[in-house]
Amino acid sequence: MNDAARKLSPVQPTEPLYREAPNNIEAEQALLGAILVNNDAFYRVSDFLKPDHLYEPLHRKIFEVASEIIRMGKTANPVTIKTFLPADQKVGDLTVAQYLARLASEAVTIINAEDYGRAIYDLALRRSLIQIGEDVVNIAYDAPLDMPPQAQIEDTERRLFALAENGRYDGGFQSFSDAVAQAVDMAGAAFERDGNLSGISTGIMSLDAKMGGLQRSDLIVLAGRPGMGKTSLATNIAWNIAAAYEPEVLPDGSFKAKNGGVVGFYSLEMSAEQLATRIMSEQTEVSSSKIRRGDITEHEFEKLVGFSQTMQKVPLFIDQTGGISIAQLAARARRLKRQRGLDFLVVDYIQLMTGAGKAGENRVQEITQITTGLKSLGKELNVPIVALSQLSRQVESREDKRPQLSDLRESGSIEQDADVVLFVFREEYYVKNLEPRDPADPKYPEWEAHMDKVKGTADVIIAKQRHGPTGTVKLAFQSEFTRFADLADPTFIQYEEP
Repeated sequence: MNDAARKLSPVQPTEPLYREAPNNIEAEQALLGAILVNNDAFYRVSDFLKPDHLYEPLHRKIFEVASEIIRMGKTANPVTIKTFLPADQKVGDLTVAQYLARLASEAVTIINAEDYGRAIYDLALRRSLIQIGEDVVNIAYDAPLDMPPQAQIEDTERRLFALAENGRYDGGFQSFSDAVAQAVDMAGAAFERDGNLSGISTGIMSLDAKMGGLQRSDLIVLAGRPGMGKTSLATNIAWNIAAAYEPEVLPDGSFKAKNGGVVGFYSLEMSAEQLATRIMSEQTEVSSSKIRRGDITEHEFEKLVGFSQTMQKVPLFIDQTGGISIAQLAARARRLKRQRGLDFLVVDYIQLMTGAGKAGENRVQEITQITTGLKSLGKELNVPIVALSQLSRQVESREDKRPQLSDLRESGSIEQDADVVLFVFREEYYVKNLEPRDPADPKYPEWEAHMDKVKGTADVIIAKQRHGPTGTVKLAFQSEFTRFADLADPTFIQYEEP
């Protein structure tokens, strides 16, 4: 409050005895004056500026009261505001009422209001950075038992990312002409990209034809019962995108993906070594079970070694931390985007993640936090996110085992937040379990004919898609290599559903 009075008085050329936190009292006075004279100035800063961002306590109170009055549809001016402030409070030699009148009389025009608001906001960020830095130093010196160094690093990182992402003033409405220009740019990029896709190619042509590739900012839920090949399909797509990565240099010296992309893979179920083994098996056609047992020939070992050299150059990054929370996942994804770039994200799988709430909280609410967080993260980073999900056991109790949207576990939030829902269904898995024990059984030929029809195939059911049609895509599945691919035999088209 004394600072406010000092800024209205001539500045004395004295050397400060301490470093003052970054602030600009004159900017705060100018902004508040503009709001008191014309309440429209408030709406130019209200989407990013909060009372806590102002340095002077009295200014915080004035801004808070003015905000409440304006949002109630009333007029905020020196007369209406002063009744909500202490009458006996002094600002130097001025009363609060005189100070409000002085702010209004020296107000800047409404045109400058947003610039002053941004200056105030940026100074508040700097003060927050100083506070975080001081906390880091103090906690590191104190060395509390309940916060080991790793926990302090994670907490500091969380606070820094929260500071970077919350309350940004780069959002809000944009003109329709800007949106049209972005749509035309997307169409131009699709025209130039291999395969003429608007999104990122999965590397599986029949799936791309139905979906147009993976669209940026989309949340794609890939679901299925155990043994259907969810993780296999996700690793196939992740590898195809990373292996096809072709960077393009922009005029400012930065890079963007012309084809393919940089891939982040969160594996909450499998280790990085297991995922690498799967990918090696897919690409070298050496059975993963043989790799694990060491039952391979010298020629197969040479193939593995040769392919491992290729793998080291591919921009595929794996995080194998189990039980990761949505907040930790988001922080690590942002870090990867800033350090290495990021074009595609895989989460395997939703039910193994934890929400931001307390332990023991309702699981449905926790899943809602996770799916909402993943959707927000996809929009924020402008990347497609494929999140794997389990299906409920009720699928097994039906005669028709094809999954439906209602089969998603905690389905309400997953189905609602997802832009695309894909189900992996392998009829071969169920038909194989129905094999008659006796080959002489009269039903054996019928079973054998059915098995021959579905063997080596898999259905990817597009149950929901905001940008295109639903339907079923028939793929080939090589179980020994855990690999999905387009069907080479065109006669299988007869089984494709519309």
